[in-house]
Amino acid sequence: MSKYNLDYLDELEAEAIHILREVAGQFEKPALLFSGGKDSITLVRLAEKAFRPGKFPFPLVHIDTGHNFEETITYRDKMIERIGEKLIVGSVQDSIDQGKVVEQKGKNASRNSLQTVTLLDTIAAHGFDACIGGARRDEEKARAKERIFSVRDEFGQWDPKRQRPELWNIYNGKIHKGENVRVFPISNWTELDVWNYIRRENIELPSIYFAHERDVITRNGQLMAASPFLNMDEEDIVEHKKVRFRTVGDMSCTAAVESDADQLDDIIAEISASKISERGARMDDKVSEAAMEDRKKGGYF
Repeated sequence: MSKYNLDYLDELEAEAIHILREVAGQFEKPALLFSGGKDSITLVRLAEKAFRPGKFPFPLVHIDTGHNFEETITYRDKMIERIGEKLIVGSVQDSIDQGKVVEQKGKNASRNSLQTVTLLDTIAAHGFDACIGGARRDEEKARAKERIFSVRDEFGQWDPKRQRPELWNIYNGKIHKGENVRVFPISNWTELDVWNYIRRENIELPSIYFAHERDVITRNGQLMAASPFLNMDEEDIVEHKKVRFRTVGDMSCTAAVESDADQLDDIIAEISASKISERGARMDDKVSEAAMEDRKKGGYF
């Protein structure tokens, strides 16, 4: 009998597709959280492989801070047009206008943490019982201890002590009314795995992932894209540098890295040599040692 072998990317892909199909089978109203970043873009490709030629059994949901990179929104709209799936947009600006959240003040103000309220409102408004996300365990220590099926209570909060065992790739999606589950199909992938998969699948990405010329300022030791969304003052000196972004989020909290990597192979080589996690370029993770875990307990992605 011939032996059937999968390479490691095939194994990761098969696991992720299995998880996506489990979500479709176990939940009544799932959704795929889409940020326009490489991880959620990878999830869309995996969903295509899991469900085509049919339609996705869930809509895509984007929580829009209003402070996104223009390249990300342009990519999102073109991708939705290409794949022909439903997109639901939750607006942080609407949450501010309705008085549900208060915009931060000061030099390091960001809308990133405000997304939690908008996300929970969007989940409640549409009755979603499962939300698929692109978080990975290698990104940050709070994410490292979260299960693939992560149960959230009726307030959207995550309790690390309520983690369920996931033996033999068996996932328990049973929840009480009002609760929901966050599902992470690429939890076992690394940043390098994602980039190797993107290269193998020839997946198009927003241009900000590749080295380009941009006006930046240095803030708290990080290169931030100069934009109207940053509260800049006379201490902020605008410089023109060649940079790229390893992670994509709100412009007010996502830092760039100096880089000449403008091709996939160059990016993969750069990441292979890096000793810093991509989340090292996220200012929102530097608020405190437990910043990510605190946000998760409050209902964050």
